Amino acid sequence: MEKFTLINKARSRIKVFEPFEDSSKNSSMIDAILISYGCVFKRSSKPVMKGSRVESIEEARNEYKRLLEEGWEKTYRFNSFFKKKWLIGTLPKI
Repeated sequence: MEKFTLINKARSRIKVFEPFEDSSKNSSMIDAILISYGCVFKRSSKPVMKGSRVESIEEARNEYKRLLEEGWEKTYRFNSFFKKKWLIGTLPKI
């Protein structure tokens, strides 16, 4: 599953949606999404991540959709700061 980064209109806040794999389970199936959120102080520097939470796929879909409706945009600007590589699929359909 791919990682998605959204940035607000003012370019001051970001949210990162990525798959959450429960390491206590032997299955590689993804049933939750990790949503990390942070602030952007300078465009050329790494964002300061303030926290994260795990949501069900359905809740993550709803939040992603709501943010897009509020004017947040998908961005790839900060991907170099987040070096994890995800393999299968995309964020669930909205």
